[in-house]
Amino acid sequence: MLVHRTELEGVLLLEPEVHKDTRGFFLETYSERTFAEAGITERFVQDNQSHSIKGVLRGLHYQLEDPQAKLIRVLKGEIFDVVVDLRPKSRTFGKWISLTLNDGEHKALWIPKEFAHGFYVLSEFADVAYKVTAFYAAQKDRTLLWSDPDLAIRWPLLGAPILSEKDRAGHLLKDFQPR
Repeated sequence: MLVHRTELEGVLLLEPEVHKDTRGFFLETYSERTFAEAGITERFVQDNQSHSIKGVLRGLHYQLEDPQAKLIRVLKGEIFDVVVDLRPKSRTFGKWISLTLNDGEHKALWIPKEFAHGFYVLSEFADVAYKVTAFYAAQKDRTLLWSDPDLAIRWPLLGAPILSEKDRAGHLLKDFQPR
């Protein structure tokens, strides 16, 4: 597995070794040993999957208490993925990165605790798998507003995004209250 560091310390783009032949392909999506060699030693407690149609924007989500580290993979389709640093003492607090993840490249994104995460669906639909290190707790779940002018994320929108009420009502970074 190739490990690519990003501009946000701890956020990693993981590129698995893909074994292809005339039948198709095989790859390891998770190996405790391989991930430990990359510095990822967190224990996963829950797997999630979402299915979204083109134009859906999910995020930017995080949990203040019992924060979740996440391993994100696209099983089908393509997404524009965004990560925002919410670590108050970090030199990159409030900064964000974006990358495109798709089913053809098989890359995964490791997002440590204390980051907000969201994505926008570029393809006709996208199936996204999440491995997380803490159980989901609705009462602890928070949303950073995807269109916060202070973040100025350059989403590749193809019209008005399709949003949940929760995502529409996200808060601004300037109102962020760390635990």
